[in-house]
Amino acid sequence: MKCRMLLLFLLIAILLVSCSKNSTGNAAGATPTTLIELDTNTPEATATNAATNTPLPTETPSYTATPDTRMPPEQWKSWPVVPQISGTVLDIYQHGQELGRNPNAFSKIGDCQNVKEAFLGFFDRQAVALAESQKGLQETIDNFRGYFNRDGFAVKGGLNAPSSLNPLMSDPTACQPEENPLQCEIRNNNPAYAFVSFELWYQGRSAENYEGYLRQVLDYLISEGVIPILITKADNTEGDDSINYTIAKLAYEYDLPMINWWYTAHTMPNNGMDTTRNDNFHISPEAWTERSYDALETLDRIWKIVRDIR
Repeated sequence: MKCRMLLLFLLIAILLVSCSKNSTGNAAGATPTTLIELDTNTPEATATNAATNTPLPTETPSYTATPDTRMPPEQWKSWPVVPQISGTVLDIYQHGQELGRNPNAFSKIGDCQNVKEAFLGFFDRQAVALAESQKGLQETIDNFRGYFNRDGFAVKGGLNAPSSLNPLMSDPTACQPEENPLQCEIRNNNPAYAFVSFELWYQGRSAENYEGYLRQVLDYLISEGVIPILITKADNTEGDDSINYTIAKLAYEYDLPMINWWYTAHTMPNNGMDTTRNDNFHISPEAWTERSYDALETLDRIWKIVRDIR
């Protein structure tokens, strides 16, 4: 099965070099892909006090779902920003500890919205002045020091869901032959947690297509004892919010934590979108900060629940 899936990834290889709306990359058998460019001269996210609302898998362990008191995915816009933590998450964590995962490490899996300049990096780069209500987050910042300002091998401009599973997109200096970026990152970083956020549009992306690839990412992470932390997106490039619905649907089905960043973004001016670029994809530097705090609060909640598990 592994060989057949790897062959499929090679046949649909997408060569992506950045997040650029107007550039495309082709490889043998690849579909041309529209990209969106991350402006490296854009100011980095700043550490302000955030006003937030608070290979492929082998054998995947079965997990016991918590009592179903959640809102259905059709109501995802009303889901909390910082999720509650389920028994499924505890089961995944325990499985990861049996495999030797580092309980004090996390990874980022995704595109240019998740690079260290825009997502979480400032928690490592500078001292953060936390509001009184946020003081409890300092312990989490200290515990995960060194992982915030790190990109790793599965986050970069242009890395969409299918390319994260494509060995041709791996860093040849760090990854093993036939190892895709996702596998390479987990092997090198050995995390217990992984933020998963693929926002970049690519040609042929539909809700169904996106779901198929995201399932493969989630199945692999869970089988490896890594807790996936999903994140909704602020934009609606597809026009019907079907990608966010798909993210919520899978979070509900797999009983996984989902940061409802869309909700926070829609409390901000221009729904968190960057008015300077005005491309309906990039979020503003102020939004980078808010999104980072949403992620930190979620990591804080998960870590403080699972850390006493033996």
